[in-house]
Amino acid sequence: MRSTDGEELDRLLDEQLAYYRALAADYLDQGLDLPGGGEVTEALDAFQPKGSVLELACGPGVWTGQLLRYATDVTAVDASPEMLAIAAARVGTERVRFIQADLFTWKPDRLYDVVFIGFWLSHVPAERFTSFWSLVADCLKPEGRVFFADDAHRTPDELIEDPSSSTIRRQISDGTVYRLVKVPHQPADLERQLRQLGWHIKVTSTAGPFYWGAGSRGKRPT
Repeated sequence: MRSTDGEELDRLLDEQLAYYRALAADYLDQGLDLPGGGEVTEALDAFQPKGSVLELACGPGVWTGQLLRYATDVTAVDASPEMLAIAAARVGTERVRFIQADLFTWKPDRLYDVVFIGFWLSHVPAERFTSFWSLVADCLKPEGRVFFADDAHRTPDELIEDPSSSTIRRQISDGTVYRLVKVPHQPADLERQLRQLGWHIKVTSTAGPFYWGAGSRGKRPT
């Protein structure tokens, strides 16, 4: 039987999914107009995600098209059917396999050369951090690589409690308010957490609130 804390976390994650499903149609208008975004794109180009790429939490396909510049094929997973429909319409399905699944329960059916995580890691609660990275490990070939990008940006009106809390609230255009997870990772701390789990990933800050990480499980990043 799940504990009360576990049940509350499940409710929070259900609410987070409901938010992104409801936001799907307007998601592309919600981008952060903050410095540093271009650095992330340049970092991904330098990383060159070649081979078979797994994109976790692909959303409406913002990054999928960029991955296809290098990848042989992309498997894009997201829990929102609305997001997946937009992504498929934007990038097509010729070299992309779309999968609707909850990333906290999904299991891969093959291994990949690269796992890409675009602006999702901050939405993984601390209680699921270790299990999420176990999933990433289970998805990679022995010499597989990881690239992720995210931000620690949270506005004062999003905070429900004090700034140390990772639960925030956001409102969509019809006025509905949802709770969701937004962990304000700091690059050095995140790099240390990943190292403790056996990953060799260098996490780099940008000029703005964004950060990106690249590396692997079996060897140190170059």
